[in-house]
Amino acid sequence: MSTPPRALLAQRLLALFFAGALLFDFPLLEVWLTDTTLLGLPLLPAALFVAWAVLIAALAWLMEARRRS
Repeated sequence: MSTPPRALLAQRLLALFFAGALLFDFPLLEVWLTDTTLLGLPLLPAALFVAWAVLIAALAWLMEARRRS
């Protein structure tokens, strides 16, 4: 049995939401709390920016894929 495209999109968006919630939750943020720098930036803000950018890109990809189908 195949899942309707709208239901599949809803499942993917929900999975993206939970991935974002996990990425920005304290236990995983603690991994980036070090004195290390990346290109002169502390690792925590750099990791937050990269995670945020990846979530935005994934959301844009999902929405554009929906438009094409």
